[in-house]
Amino acid sequence: MTAELLEEPQTVGELIRFWRMRRRLSQLDLALQAEMSTKHLSFVETSRARPSRQLLIHLSHQLDLPMAERNRLLLAGGFAPVYLNQPYEAEAMRPLRESLHRLLDAHMPNPALIVDGLWNLIEANDAASLLWAGVDPELLKPPVNMLRLSAHPDGLPSVSSMTAACSIPLIYQLKRKSRENADKALAELIDEVESYLPDQAPATGIQQPMVTLDLRTRLGNVRLFTLIATIGAPLEVTAASLAIETFLPADTTSAARLRELADTSAARKVSR
Repeated sequence: MTAELLEEPQTVGELIRFWRMRRRLSQLDLALQAEMSTKHLSFVETSRARPSRQLLIHLSHQLDLPMAERNRLLLAGGFAPVYLNQPYEAEAMRPLRESLHRLLDAHMPNPALIVDGLWNLIEANDAASLLWAGVDPELLKPPVNMLRLSAHPDGLPSVSSMTAACSIPLIYQLKRKSRENADKALAELIDEVESYLPDQAPATGIQQPMVTLDLRTRLGNVRLFTLIATIGAPLEVTAASLAIETFLPADTTSAARLRELADTSAARKVSR
């Protein structure tokens, strides 16, 4: 099988072999793991045997395939996909969308937002506008990418104490995810964002349990740290890719300033 074919597998056998090699498993390893004969697995990979729907679902579990790839494997085998795959704005997504909107509102006065698998902004609460007030307008053209915004010198680093190096833990986590999921689009984004990183990470001593940033606001600096959450048991491809990022105050002064900023912003809206 050529390298080109491995990059763009199409048939059931090609897909299984691609992901087996991605997981660094030999045919024997996967056969033992899946409790099937090596001969049968070989026949499936070379299209000499047509696997059942049950076997494809079983192999997708053993290979720990991303949800979208499990659907792709079943479709390649001529079977209906297991998981829904709807746009975020689809009617079927409305209950989830409404719940997440309530969650964002509940985080007020703390900035909170929702991103997709490529870290593109999907939705945010009113307080989140503090994060991009004063950044380069070019970075705010849809789709706004929060990973790029957090590392680009004209993004968050231009309105806060944040540096590109502050994003290193998340960048490395997403880089590992792009390799594991064979996500070319995510890999390309990481390549771009890594170009904003310093040649060497700062060698300062660690004095606190988490990375913080001082965001400049009209009331003074607000010190924040981030908390990232995902849906615990998704049954839909888009839902599985969503992440909720909340920016929490790191001290009481910052918490008070966030409340005051939210109150004055609300008062201005009422006066209009």
